[in-house]
Formats: sequence, structure tokens, C-alpha cells
Amino acid sequence: MLSKDIEKVLVSPTEIQSIVKRLGETLTDDYKDKFPLVIGLLKGCVPFMADLLKELDFPLEIDYMNVSSYHGGVESTGDVKIIMDVGTPVKNRHVLIAEDIVDSGRTIRAVAELLHYRGAKEVKIVTLLDKPTGRIVEMTPEYVGVNIPNAFVVGYGLDYEEKYRNLPYVGTLKPQIYSKIKE
Repeated sequence: MLSKDIEKVLVSPTEIQSIVKRLGETLTDDYKDKFPLVIGLLKGCVPFMADLLKELDFPLEIDYMNVSSYHGGVESTGDVKIIMDVGTPVKNRHVLIAEDIVDSGRTIRAVAELLHYRGAKEVKIVTLLDKPTGRIVEMTPEYVGVNIPNAFVVGYGLDYEEKYRNLPYVGTLKPQIYSKIKE
């Protein structure tokens, strides 16, 4: 039913699992002696973070933040809101932020700056998708699954109006779906 709204699949379920495995191996090598705090940015991170955690072979702690800069649209508004803050202290911790997509960079940069301000020893980002052509602020995630074109994407945690998160792949939404005039 949801697939009818998808224009094109950009990252298949098989590709996603391959990416997650590769990132897991790299992170295991980089964090094996650090006991990091892995912070997922809700809600989009859930499928990616769940799969990624299964590939990490080192002690870690997890927590979540709910932050947003989209507020129902297809482009970042630039207004980053913290809806739910992390509950675990970050002071002197190695922090790894798990993100579904880095697009404008506003949200992830604001979160990273906040965690640094709170005394994190280091803050690094692992993202399934990177959209460097969508970047508005300067920032580069340390761990990138795959670069994607500057298109609005849904699936595997990414949504449009809270729909499509449960698709097992990442795809572009047909423009007529999000360009409908609301009455």
C-alpha cells in the first residue's frame, strides 16, 4: 500500500544491511576500548540504530533525544527544537550520535554543539544517509553509510507527515504526495 507512493528506491533492504554491517565493523574497531554513549535521534534513527547496535561488538550505553527541525514539511525550517532531552550525563564521555540522515546539517550540528557544551569528551556522528548537497551549515559526519542525491526521501525511519517510516528501504516520494494543497 505505501509502495505506491514511492517514485524510486534509492537504497534497498540488502544495501542497507550491507552498509550497517560495514559501519558496525568500523565502529567496533574505533570504539572497542572507549565505552561510548550512543545517542539515537528519534524518531528516524530507530530502524538504523536497532540494526547497527546488533553489529557493534563492544560495551556501550544507549540513550535517545527527540529533536526536530522539519515540523511537518519537506525542508528543514532551521528552528531546531529539543522535544525530549538525553537522560544520561555526557560529561567526559565519548558520544556517538546515530542519525538516519544528515541533510541541512542544522539539527545534528546543534545537538553536537550542545553535547560538547555539556562536557562530552568527543562527539562523533554515524549516519545511514548523507546528503551533502543539501547542507546549509558546515559539518561532516565521521561515519557515513551512503551519500544520496538532494531529493526528499522516506522509508527505514524517514517520514513524511509521520508516514512511511516502516518501509524496509529508502526511496523518493512521488512529488504529488507532498505537493498536494491542504484544504
